Amino acid sequence: MTMTIRRLLAGTALAAGLALPAYADETINVTIVNGHPPIFLWVKHLHDTFIPAVDAALEGSGYAINWTEAYGGTLAAVGGELDAIEDGLAEVAAVPTVFLPNKLPLQNVTYNTPFGPSDPTMIMSAMETLNQSIPGMLDSWHAYDAEYLGGGFALDNYLLMTTFPVHSIDDLAGHRIAAPGPAVNWLEGTGAVGVAGNLTTYYNDIQTGVFDGVIVFPTAAAPARLQEVAPYVTVTDFGAQYAGALVANQTWLADQPEVVQNALRQGAAAYTQAYLAEQAQRVAAAMAVIAPDADHLYTLPAEERARWAAALPDIAGTWAAAADAAGLPGTEVLGAYVAALQAEGADLGRDWSQR
Repeated sequence: MTMTIRRLLAGTALAAGLALPAYADETINVTIVNGHPPIFLWVKHLHDTFIPAVDAALEGSGYAINWTEAYGGTLAAVGGELDAIEDGLAEVAAVPTVFLPNKLPLQNVTYNTPFGPSDPTMIMSAMETLNQSIPGMLDSWHAYDAEYLGGGFALDNYLLMTTFPVHSIDDLAGHRIAAPGPAVNWLEGTGAVGVAGNLTTYYNDIQTGVFDGVIVFPTAAAPARLQEVAPYVTVTDFGAQYAGALVANQTWLADQPEVVQNALRQGAAAYTQAYLAEQAQRVAAAMAVIAPDADHLYTLPAEERARWAAALPDIAGTWAAAADAAGLPGTEVLGAYVAALQAEGADLGRDWSQR
């Protein structure tokens, strides 16, 4: 008996056969989806860590999973993963919540509190505290027939890559800068024109002059070769950001045996741990690639970072009020998130819980 895994790498389907354990009495078909290609770390560890961890947890249980991996836009475009889960096109997804600020506002609390800590592990710890302590965090998934499996992924310290040198916010005036989802708000009050974008189009958009730069993080900028079109790197210390979660279709998951449900949650925990470990190893190497010399690397002084943070409108307060008005615990989540970071001794460029 064989299990077929389709690895869809950046739109190319490759077939590979794996032997199912002889003791598997029941095989469950599972499609797992993410809109980005596997060159990005959060997709890589779906194949390298999540799937093997789930399979290992099921050994001897009598159940096995026949995986179909749908990445790189083959089943869902970036930001369309939650729709694929809700529509039943996929059973499991790595949902990039950053591209769903309207559907999942609570999961975007970090993007509405910029200039926070640069350590992704600290961000993940704070977000897990929220998931465990505020029911509304988990309930918000249920509106889309999705169930949070645990963990997810945070992105390393965001910075600025541009076609021109940036040494202060004054240098941004009149330039079009792309950013993911709510990160566009980080440009308010700087004179720049913020435009929503994502990693799959950044290179071409900069190359063709659509944008003059992007807000991005090193471990994605390097494999995307953004330094070729945006050679000036400014370390702004926008902070690491919570960007996505592993979820399952809620209706489907409820029908699965408890051992399968537990295996998926164990896989999610293993995925997050492995992702964060490799991410930490990759950051320094990525910075060496995107900013190979001092002529193309500039770190904002602390006073300029503070000036930028202070120049922004009350992003967090506006976000929290909008979530409250929608019947979600926005203010509660904001206060708990800032408190969790402060308890960890995080460096906050601005205390967003203060109105």
